[in-house]
Amino acid sequence: MIFVGTSGWQYDHWRGGFYPRDVAKRQWLTWFAERFATVESNNAFYRLPERKTFADWRARTPDDFVFAVKMSRYLTHVKRLREPAEPVARFLDRAAGLEAKLGPVLLQLPPTLRAAPDLLAATLREMPPTVRVAVEPRHASWWSDEVHEVLSKHGAALCWADRRSRPVTPLWRTAEFGYLRLHQGRQRPGYGGGALTSWVARIRQAFPTTQDTYVYFNNDPEGAAPGDAVRFARIATGRGIAVSRTG
Repeated sequence: MIFVGTSGWQYDHWRGGFYPRDVAKRQWLTWFAERFATVESNNAFYRLPERKTFADWRARTPDDFVFAVKMSRYLTHVKRLREPAEPVARFLDRAAGLEAKLGPVLLQLPPTLRAAPDLLAATLREMPPTVRVAVEPRHASWWSDEVHEVLSKHGAALCWADRRSRPVTPLWRTAEFGYLRLHQGRQRPGYGGGALTSWVARIRQAFPTTQDTYVYFNNDPEGAAPGDAVRFARIATGRGIAVSRTG
């Protein structure tokens, strides 16, 4: 199964495009969840919500909805993966409000953070085995056999990412699930059909159709993400891959 959604839903510039102007902002999550079965929440990265906020999100979405949640930047950007026990525990305690709707947790690392496999391993050890974790390094020093081994040992997925439709990460498979963030198409702000087809093919080659892959479109500045997510889903469905509901 490929779960297809967008990186966030609370964008004012989506009003009048994806969101009708007569839909109040407080209703946007409900509107979004009627059209997609998953979203990547960036809220926790900037300011970790209380558990009751996560519980409210759970209550306002259908039973099949899944939230991927980005780890607080306090751990990744302030602590830079040092002393992970307390930040991870606090994050998981809050995110527990999602209950069964909690999907993968994304660790997005700063672009200035050079490879630190020992710190990454210590952070991953704090994660319970029931939680799927994806890691998005953004410095080339992370592309090493040692890092590959750390991710694989802990069952954490390397987050695939792109720029201008091309991979900027190795296409490693380090877990029993995949995670892809699509940041920028060559035909900015959107993606061409050829680029979307290529990403579907990469996923199909790396992951059997019985395994889950989470795909989130992060090209939101001009509101292209929802439409590209729908087009991606149609291409994948046309190639016989099960895809979460879209559109």
